[in-house]
Amino acid sequence: MAVADHSHDHHDDHHDHGEFIAHHFDSPEQQFDSGKLGIWLFLVTEVLFFSGLFVAYTLYRNHHPEIFDQAHVYLNKYLGGLNTIVLLFSSLTMALGVRSAQLGKNKSCGIYVLITMVCASMFLGVKAVEYSHKWDMGILVRSAFDFTYTHPDQTIISGLSNYLVYLSVIPLLLLVGFIITSVVFRLIDKAVWSKFWMGMAITVGGYFLGVVIGYLFMAAKIGEAKHAYIEPVRPIALYAMTQDTDHAKEDHAKSDHVKGDGHDKDHDDEHDDEHHDAAHANGEHHDDHGHGEHHGEIPEFDRNVGTFFSIYYCMTGLHAIHIIAGIIALGWLYFRCLNNHWRSDYFGPVDYVGLYWHLVDLIWIYLFPLLYLID
Repeated sequence: MAVADHSHDHHDDHHDHGEFIAHHFDSPEQQFDSGKLGIWLFLVTEVLFFSGLFVAYTLYRNHHPEIFDQAHVYLNKYLGGLNTIVLLFSSLTMALGVRSAQLGKNKSCGIYVLITMVCASMFLGVKAVEYSHKWDMGILVRSAFDFTYTHPDQTIISGLSNYLVYLSVIPLLLLVGFIITSVVFRLIDKAVWSKFWMGMAITVGGYFLGVVIGYLFMAAKIGEAKHAYIEPVRPIALYAMTQDTDHAKEDHAKSDHVKGDGHDKDHDDEHDDEHHDAAHANGEHHDDHGHGEHHGEIPEFDRNVGTFFSIYYCMTGLHAIHIIAGIIALGWLYFRCLNNHWRSDYFGPVDYVGLYWHLVDLIWIYLFPLLYLID
């Protein structure tokens, strides 16, 4: 019995660790190293997760470089560059947050984590403006690609894309809900919870800041290629320009022959001119700017341009999902900062989330030139 008691006492001494140090670790250092190994293994799986999309991008671009060269002009490289700067700055604030946690400065760590979350939300706001602008023009995935420069005349909010309004509904509800929740906790003297929910409200506010900045960029047409926006060359027009003129005349001649209009070959050119004039009068081939307007079935060339945007939406959409996941993880860190959980021998979670956030930023560093800077 004495031996058993001695063993029990030894067991208690062996696991007498500080707060937040799990019982199955011998020391804080062992716990930190184990967590570090775990997060690196997780990040490897994330790299493998994205690698499939990068392989698809490489194969399609290698086999159809002309599609990527023609389609990328519909992306605003200045908005993409703005988002790149935002994410790089968020990596800086995340690193400063990790350093503050290592020094046990919970207040400073909380501020840096909050700034990182605001930057993440701002990124999503700019991306929402980009997406909605493309959806208005029918720039969708290949199966739904239906390009037109004509924006809808009627909108829910004057001057704003309906798609942008739809995308902003959930952030707006979250913003109102977070503010109300913060006020309620303030009234019942729960200061920490009140600060947390107000911090989350500020985070969502970053989304609307991104929307405003992105919308101003679009309104000022900053970075918009002339042939893609101000005087849009549609894929159908690009397709037509690649066709040989003789083949086009041959098609017209065959069409006239099928219709049985009774004219001989000496009048073919005259009929071609009349056909062109009639088409121009009906607005079938040219709009006010002299660019092609497609009606009915979209040619295969147009669908192939949609292939680029299928890859674009998959890669940037998956990245956006990781941004949202990062905000959730950062929110958890922010709450723990408010509760003064970090100290010199326990800051692992901040370091782990920081590594994840740096990976998310790094992936965008690759996506930006691969999608926006094709030339």
